[in-house]
Amino acid sequence: MYSAHLDVFAEIDGIGSASGLFASGDLLYIIGDNSAYLNEYNIKTRQLRKIQILFDPSLNQLENITKALKPDFEILCGHGDKLYILGSGSTNKRNLMIEFDLKTQQVIQKDLTHTYNRLKTIAHVNDENFNLEGAIYTDTTWLLFNRGNGIGTKNGIFKINGTDLNGLYLATFTPAKLPNMEQVEASFTDAVLVKNEIFFIATVEDTQSTYTDGEILGSFIGSLNADTLKLNFTYRISGNHKFEGITLFKQTDNKLEFLLCEDRDNEELKTTIYKLILNY
Repeated sequence: MYSAHLDVFAEIDGIGSASGLFASGDLLYIIGDNSAYLNEYNIKTRQLRKIQILFDPSLNQLENITKALKPDFEILCGHGDKLYILGSGSTNKRNLMIEFDLKTQQVIQKDLTHTYNRLKTIAHVNDENFNLEGAIYTDTTWLLFNRGNGIGTKNGIFKINGTDLNGLYLATFTPAKLPNMEQVEASFTDAVLVKNEIFFIATVEDTQSTYTDGEILGSFIGSLNADTLKLNFTYRISGNHKFEGITLFKQTDNKLEFLLCEDRDNEELKTTIYKLILNY
């Protein structure tokens, strides 16, 4: 049984609509869903470095990109020396993937339209219910988490055997049933692998659209068995925050520390990073 404690970890100016984060030593990488930058925040010095990852000449601004044009980068995960930044796929403008090499600083862009279309077919999910919000990558497998905030509430996990998402060797879809509040089901917003356990965050948002925001009713943390994808537990951590990113920060024998980021759904270039401590 877990107990949880949530507190503010850092206030960072210069980042808006934070949607994903990844901790690597003293560095915290953060993305926003309407930005052309990857943000690198030094936890010790509190210095922020912006790394441009989109170079589309049709964009008339690099921060607070308009909703119709934004890449909707909802996913930031890492493996080895690379970070992977993925669009949600909720519209045809949101199908990009960025690979960022932490050593060489090289940026590689890929189009995942074909992959996303095949995933929709595999899961019998239409365009209005496809909305990827989290990912885990190991050496051999991708797990992609579909947020069930469309009218069909299609929470679930795509499991893809293979290293190249454009290859899409073999994929399956496992539906997931999450808690509900006021008859609104929670939906995945991110996930991270810790040993053989997947820790995820989920938000209850009163909307039946993957495009339009709604009233936030609460957020949960929970876990799944990494092999079976069976639910282990859920725990309500907030009544009004829309947490959209989670990364492991520290772990001991009886405690896990995660960092969370929040999408405030406004144009203010300021973000709060929270620390969530789970004791067990």
